[in-house]
Amino acid sequence: MVRSDARENRARILAAAREALAADGTTSMNQIAQRAGVGAGTLYRNFPTREALVLAVNQDEVARITGTVPDLLARMPPLEALRHWTTDLVEAMRRKHGLGDALTPAVHQAINEQSYGPVIAAITELLDAGKKDGSIRLDAAPEDFLQLTGALWRAASSPVDRAPHMLALILDGLRTHR
Repeated sequence: MVRSDARENRARILAAAREALAADGTTSMNQIAQRAGVGAGTLYRNFPTREALVLAVNQDEVARITGTVPDLLARMPPLEALRHWTTDLVEAMRRKHGLGDALTPAVHQAINEQSYGPVIAAITELLDAGKKDGSIRLDAAPEDFLQLTGALWRAASSPVDRAPHMLALILDGLRTHR
């Protein structure tokens, strides 16, 4: 059983790393420890390498995003829930892309492998809710939807943010034609 102070230290480190790495992908481990208000030993006990820290930040973010699906579906119709969830996903993708120097090719691949299953499961839950209520086409596949979202973060990063318009087009394509 992990002590509450150890859990709090880990959470502070993850929060500090998320902010620091998004602002500057070259932020050092010592700077992250200082920002979190912990010693270097505490940081390295929790995350022995920079890669381990970056992977944990990503895993925490994926868990947060995928964990919002039940609440969104409880509060709004499936297509609207999918719109809100996808906007959050695209923002997370932009933050991940902003990590820049923190992502070696191996870490980038590990993040993709670590994220794929939970993200596909979340998309499946959203699409299935829409298929069940008749608002989303029966042939909508979560893998296709995920591929389409890849273009959204690039559009959101351009001088004119086209992502909301592009997302509206994608969601219109998912609608059943009654």
